[in-house]
Amino acid sequence: MAQTVTLKTALGNYPFTAALKKGELTAPGVAFQFEEIKPVNRAFAPMAREQKFDVSEMAIVTYLLARAYNKPIVLLPIVMMGRFQHNTMVYSKERGKITPPDMLSKRLAVRSWTQTTGVWIRGIFQNDYGVDLNKASWTVQEGAHVAEYQDPPELHRISMEHDLMKMLLAGEVDAVIYGADLPDDPRLATVIENPQDEAMKWYEKHKVVPINHMVCVTEKLAKENPQAVKAVYELLRKGKADNPPKPGAIDTAPIGFEAVRPGVELVAEYAFQQRIIPRRFSFDEIFEDARQILG
Repeated sequence: MAQTVTLKTALGNYPFTAALKKGELTAPGVAFQFEEIKPVNRAFAPMAREQKFDVSEMAIVTYLLARAYNKPIVLLPIVMMGRFQHNTMVYSKERGKITPPDMLSKRLAVRSWTQTTGVWIRGIFQNDYGVDLNKASWTVQEGAHVAEYQDPPELHRISMEHDLMKMLLAGEVDAVIYGADLPDDPRLATVIENPQDEAMKWYEKHKVVPINHMVCVTEKLAKENPQAVKAVYELLRKGKADNPPKPGAIDTAPIGFEAVRPGVELVAEYAFQQRIIPRRFSFDEIFEDARQILG
């Protein structure tokens, strides 16, 4: 690269991004202008809608939607954050036990139908518990990060002024999906009992850690400066290599094409089942542009 390019960047704060953000990890010809957005999910809509950043963290379902509507965004095979999801559907113990088969007759709620956590747990219920939550009664609060997407018409929409936890405890809804904001409240129980044990059984079966956030770049950057994109990938890979999982621990933030394949393929299938994307995207087409750059 003949001159240094400065990349407007929105990434969350993780152990493996600390050195990059401090300027301790560098690459010739590339500088970063970090935008500190908290929580980082507030970067997803402006990236999807207007490509506000050169490099951005992005929920995998937001990316799939962006691809469905031909947004000029390129996904890189970098997981920023993943987690098991079996504990994310909760109900009030004060109002009686709810098990997976009960949910088709219950009033369910989630912040957004396209929220990645929601896609994962609905997919788990459908494919591993035989409970198709597309057929349940749903209340949602907000739309997708991609403006063109329209929720299924049968969903009941309420404003963000409502508090889903208060609605749950008041009996206005029967169960709610929570993501990173999962409350620690003794009045709550998980619809899937013993969720940690069940998640490990699920992992043994599928060999997948559910992906929440990955990294994308603008198509413009990928076309005009592929070497800068490759530098971004290599710097994040170095950051992760310097902060490996603890011995014996599952890697919840894999990097590399084959490492991310199981999670990307499975969430794409779930998103199709739930009418979020119009067709099944293959792994190869999702990463066609990235492979041209990264090899």
